[in-house]
Amino acid sequence: MKRKYLKLDKVEGSIIELSNTHSIGYSEIAEIEDQFGNKMVGRVIKIDGDSVVVQVFGSTMGIATDNTKVTFKGKPFEIPLSKEILGRTFDGIGRPMDGGGDIYSEKTYNVNGRPINPVSREYPRNYIQTGISSIDGLATLIRGQKLPIFSGAGLPHNQLAAQIVRQAKIKSESGSDNFSIIFAAIGVKHDEAFYFQETFRKAGVLDRVVMYINYADDPIMERIITPRCALTAAEYLAYEENQHVLVIMTDITSYGEALREVSSLREEVPSRRGYPGYLYSDLAELYERAGMIKGKNGSVTLIPILTMPNDDITHPIPDLTGYITEGQLVLSRDLYLKGIYPPINVLPSLSRLMKDGIGEGFTREDHPEVANQLFSAYSKVQDIRALAQIIGEDDLSERDQKYLKFGDEFEKRFVSQSFTENRDMMETLDIAWDLLKLLPREELDRLDQKLIEKYMK
Repeated sequence: MKRKYLKLDKVEGSIIELSNTHSIGYSEIAEIEDQFGNKMVGRVIKIDGDSVVVQVFGSTMGIATDNTKVTFKGKPFEIPLSKEILGRTFDGIGRPMDGGGDIYSEKTYNVNGRPINPVSREYPRNYIQTGISSIDGLATLIRGQKLPIFSGAGLPHNQLAAQIVRQAKIKSESGSDNFSIIFAAIGVKHDEAFYFQETFRKAGVLDRVVMYINYADDPIMERIITPRCALTAAEYLAYEENQHVLVIMTDITSYGEALREVSSLREEVPSRRGYPGYLYSDLAELYERAGMIKGKNGSVTLIPILTMPNDDITHPIPDLTGYITEGQLVLSRDLYLKGIYPPINVLPSLSRLMKDGIGEGFTREDHPEVANQLFSAYSKVQDIRALAQIIGEDDLSERDQKYLKFGDEFEKRFVSQSFTENRDMMETLDIAWDLLKLLPREELDRLDQKLIEKYMK
């Protein structure tokens, strides 16, 4: 039931307050019309008796407390969805911005999502091939997983995200008709959004990508809705259209800053570094929407990208994200300065579900042991490099010299690849075996002898 009110108590920033209201629900959507006829959308974020606080998705500049109409819609924030969203671009709150017209559908969907009974979740299996060796080989992305990318200011995370969108595919199934990608850009600059759109267009993948773009100069309140719109579209495609959906969101740090600003406007008691105390549960509300449901053919896989202020992995957003998700990919500034792309630091990176989606029947029977051997060898490389800085490379043993050569070649040939290079999983594993040949045979203690005889010819 719609309810209309004509007087505000207070306007502060993007927040308006009303009193003497009746039967208003939390997260209910409101339409705000100022004295000049301009309309904006808002959402109820606080109810205290008959007083209501509304978060406005837009500027409240010039809004008067008198003669401003606020109409409560009697429903939560919803967006219309159909299969026609594929290939389309929307703004941060789900409105078309590509000139293609509105989405007409008999159903609208609550952006807050549909609760998933934990018992009904299906354990993620099988992998998504990204074409990037350091991900496919050592931190394999499993269908239905949530695997964040931890980056820093100036690192090529946007380029990496674009490459994953362009190359990602389900290798284990024939064809990719049931594979689609949702891309959510949160608080990005206009040139960054243009870069993504042009990259997808040139790669010819726009027809299977749905984009939700919130610009840096858009109202900051829209950033809270943008990832929810993207995940709602993903759930629709996965569970009603039987699609396997990969959701990529950048940048979660912008989302966290929007939460902090809203929390400040609501005069809530701040927690770590000014972020609200419910940051953990709010992030979990987003991340846990990824997964697979028993009886449904589709899946939602999530790659959130977040930039760590000052490259601080203990910052609240990456810290809490690490507790919720099943691993992480960490970008290294040192590798980036060496000219290595993508600069993925494989040692702190991991995929906790990798073990259940690789090996015989999924990738290749040697994959688990090869990955373990690469991790072990590259870890020793770091220790030897530290030693070489003290005593010099010339005084290292022959064994240590071979490890140093392995480390350099590993970074140049395995980790590093061009933006346009799309490696097959078999190619990735073959490169790994070529690199392992640089090490003494007795150092390959993580590999079965049968595999060594088969692949190290």
